[in-house]
Amino acid sequence: MLQALKGVRHLQTSAMKQAVSELTIQVPWGEIRGKVWGPDQGRPVLCLHGWADNCGTFNTLIPLLPKEYKYVAVDLAGHGLSSHRHPGVFYSFPYYVMDVRRVIDALQWSQFSIIGHSMGGNIAGMFSALYPEMVDGVVLLDSYGFLPTDLKEMSKVTRQGIDQMVQFEKTTEEKKRRVYSYENAVERLSTANPTLSERSVSILLERGLVQVEGGVAFTRDVRINLKNIVRISLEQSLEFQSAIQAPVLVVLAEDGFDKLYAEPDNKFTSAILQAYRDRNHTVVKVPGDHHVHLNDPEVVAPLVSDFLQTKVLTQPA
Repeated sequence: MLQALKGVRHLQTSAMKQAVSELTIQVPWGEIRGKVWGPDQGRPVLCLHGWADNCGTFNTLIPLLPKEYKYVAVDLAGHGLSSHRHPGVFYSFPYYVMDVRRVIDALQWSQFSIIGHSMGGNIAGMFSALYPEMVDGVVLLDSYGFLPTDLKEMSKVTRQGIDQMVQFEKTTEEKKRRVYSYENAVERLSTANPTLSERSVSILLERGLVQVEGGVAFTRDVRINLKNIVRISLEQSLEFQSAIQAPVLVVLAEDGFDKLYAEPDNKFTSAILQAYRDRNHTVVKVPGDHHVHLNDPEVVAPLVSDFLQTKVLTQPA
């Protein structure tokens, strides 16, 4: 039983219409928080949200997915209700992958599937490449699993990230956390993510705001806005990708991530998508935007459900 696992606190939330539990996992710098859907003995699925979002991004999708599974969606470090990293520490993909490893160890899962949206998909891709024996299915929601950087740009973005961290550490605590009214917080999130529906904004703010003196503040760590200083090239991305042994489903939104990228990035993503197809993985496009899984889960759910039932559930547990 999950309640008995060492380092894991599992609390039932009666306010939810469905059987949803709150999850807390102890880590060296604090806690990783999350939510759990499904039966204790269900086939395990880990759900990873995108940059600046939180595990609420799966609130509308998971209830439409197969009931035989146990879905654990976590707030990644520095997001939602999870603790911020120690001072002076960057947010980068290897650290997030290590966090997934910690979560899996606490849950005592030996094999599981991953559903990742955007940045969460990139974390899922790298984890699945490093631990292929632990992953039996990968679903990438408007994500390529890897986000290559042009070799010519790596030194520049690394320097930018270091300089941004130095400047950040000089700012006062008041400037690091701004206080808003709830209405202004809604407006800010909506402006930053114009494709989010009104309902989706409300869902993400459930774990994205905290009450403070004078109003509310965003829970996410401001440092997630700093440049990621750990980058990989297209060649490295393809090498990692080739190590994934599990079946992969890539669901891209017609008006999603792909439209944000101009050349040469499109060349990189095209190469990654072709490599998935060459390895008999599934790549599909659906109408919608970057948050289609949250705004219009009915568009995505049949594809994910069919993948889990035909590609994952048929494998030995």
